[in-house]
Amino acid sequence: MAGTTIVDRAEALRSQRVPFVHARVVLAERPTSAKPGDEALVLADGSIEGFVGGSCAESTVRLHGLALLERGESELLRIAPVAEPDQPGKTVVHNPCLSGGTLEIFLEPVLPVPLVRVHGRSPIVAALERVGRAMGYDVAAETGAAGTGAAGTDGAAPADSALADAVVVAAHGLIDEEAVLRAALDAGVPYIALVASPRRGNAVLDAMGLAPEDRARVKTPAGLDIGARTSGEIAVSILAELVARRAPQLAQAEPPTMHAPAGARTLPLLTEEVAVPVAAVADGAAATIDPVCGMTVVPTDSTPHSEVDGVSVWFCCPGCKRAFDREPGKYPLR
Repeated sequence: MAGTTIVDRAEALRSQRVPFVHARVVLAERPTSAKPGDEALVLADGSIEGFVGGSCAESTVRLHGLALLERGESELLRIAPVAEPDQPGKTVVHNPCLSGGTLEIFLEPVLPVPLVRVHGRSPIVAALERVGRAMGYDVAAETGAAGTGAAGTDGAAPADSALADAVVVAAHGLIDEEAVLRAALDAGVPYIALVASPRRGNAVLDAMGLAPEDRARVKTPAGLDIGARTSGEIAVSILAELVARRAPQLAQAEPPTMHAPAGARTLPLLTEEVAVPVAAVADGAAATIDPVCGMTVVPTDSTPHSEVDGVSVWFCCPGCKRAFDREPGKYPLR
């Protein structure tokens, strides 16, 4: 990140649709290495760019930042060297490795807005662009046939279907609808809709010869049945259906299962309600406990660790690793 500010880096990640958590120090009670205004970005692989404190504070920020990427929620994190009672509006963490000061860090996940790719040149397409953008969605319109490389309405190439959260075909048969739908199915797009009457929609799907499970993934007629008649009302019904389908996925998402290497013993899992993305886990090991200080640690490629009888023991900082390596018998694995 040499020569690049945190603001520049955050903007670049946004433009690339890369999720991250923005961490900013809002309070620092001495002695601490971080100062109010220090900031960093936590990426989904567990890497941290910027500075919000030493290795112990960074380990805690990594753990909670990754959890927030899963939940999509903001958090005010208070990291104290001694145990403190719960405080309304804050997540209080006891970090015995701190130098004696206390930090409060605001963590805010920055997630890509839903990307909706719309095919066709009908008034419904224009309405979907207007309403979707008013909702803050990223709406890319494709006016040509699938596979032709035709540009969108603004002259720029539309986003790839593989990245889209939704593909809506509203071309009324004026493009190769089957090719568009098949490409969206192959790309695993979560929401696929065809604007058509029940009779014509079924005819299009019949002609595609889809397997039952793939046919069930294409919604036609598109949108919720709200009695929509105008182009604007139809656009609202389609986007409302997209919202309705996304909400349960976000609210009911199961925490990812993390597996240790075959034959290896596993250390205790994190007991508090913190889910860690699989991408952040090194060698399949789950979030675990530093046996020296008791902190919860997210194993990443850069996390200090030692090997004991075939078990990876992870630490919040090099200091805890050195203490363990000097007297491993003093710190039984929990």
